[in-house]
Amino acid sequence: MGEKEQSIKALAVDDNPDILTLFVELLQLKNFVVVGKGRNGQEAVELYRTLKPDITFLDVVMPNGDGIYALEKIREINPTAIVVMVTSDLAATTAERLEQLRASAVIHKPFDINDIVNVVKDLVSETSASKMKFFN
Repeated sequence: MGEKEQSIKALAVDDNPDILTLFVELLQLKNFVVVGKGRNGQEAVELYRTLKPDITFLDVVMPNGDGIYALEKIREINPTAIVVMVTSDLAATTAERLEQLRASAVIHKPFDINDIVNVVKDLVSETSASKMKFFN
């Protein structure tokens, strides 16, 4: 217990308002500071640019620029950004594209909050987020 937790600033983006609300509540329960939330890829990019979060959680399938679009644009802004993709899309082509764009991690829906916490601990403790990790 005596371990001091640092506040991690998070951005959460999902087009489903119920999932977004649940995701934000789970992050807050685990002491994340949710600095922003968005509903599509374009919002994700703008929020990332203005808020500069420590970690960004992006849904893959969204309107107005999907998560892959947002990941690509965030990589242009900050090539070393920590971006965790959250998806129910299990297509091999999607996985390949996420790997090409160097997603920091991929969490599949339905997700467990402990998967998210473990991913964040691993990513924050790494000096480089270049290794992609998959959690089911």
